[in-house]
Amino acid sequence: MRDEVQVRGNRLAVLIDADNASADLIEPLLKEMAKYGTVHVKRIYGDWTRPHLTQWKDKLNKFAIQPIQQFTYTQGKNSTDSALIIDAMDLLYTGNFDGFCIVSSDSDFTRLASRIREAGLVVYGFGEKKTPEAFVSACDRFVYTEILKQTESSVEGYSTETKLNEEDKSTALKKASDHVTSNTESQKLKTNKKLVKLLKDAYEAIAQEDEWIHLGPFGTQLTKLSPSFDPRNYSYKKLSSLVEAVDLFEIRKISKAIQIRLKN
Repeated sequence: MRDEVQVRGNRLAVLIDADNASADLIEPLLKEMAKYGTVHVKRIYGDWTRPHLTQWKDKLNKFAIQPIQQFTYTQGKNSTDSALIIDAMDLLYTGNFDGFCIVSSDSDFTRLASRIREAGLVVYGFGEKKTPEAFVSACDRFVYTEILKQTESSVEGYSTETKLNEEDKSTALKKASDHVTSNTESQKLKTNKKLVKLLKDAYEAIAQEDEWIHLGPFGTQLTKLSPSFDPRNYSYKKLSSLVEAVDLFEIRKISKAIQIRLKN
């Protein structure tokens, strides 16, 4: 199951650290999670007596997220993290889930993610780019929430500015998500040593010498090598578009399948 990271039939448990997540992004977050499976549990943890969490109130009702109250007993101690971890282990032991979605930018959940993976389940992490590398690496896949924020604001911009009808909004959504970088940005990709090395390493890990490989297994290998890899981090919606822009590979299409081969 770990090789098939995106399996829509997976039963998922979503656990949110309210102190390290934005209420404004909950809708795009849930849409993103729907790519990986069906959410059966949605819980969010925090001290709900504190005013800074009031922004979550409407969201909890709208998306049927269960708030878990955890009082802050001692200043400087994060009892919320402990409550989330305890609940995660309880859910793990039920054997009812295939994967967990942990929404936080806190490195305290690194060991939790590792423990869940040790049990053979998939872990999807969601957090800001400031998230420590240890937590990112402990997940099977990690999605930076800035990506979701950019997509959401792009779509809102199209809708507000032109007052589109429902059909036009659909077109706007496609335009926003299919955003293509400028020639300057494309050139930056080609000189991004870290990205180029990652792409080459992924290809060499699964290909024989000068072999054509399918884009699907290539994408899976990229995520194995770097859980935070996502073409949207580079302003491309699809991996195929990113691969074409970097210009490291020959590309061919056979029926609907895309194959690539490293250029000599």
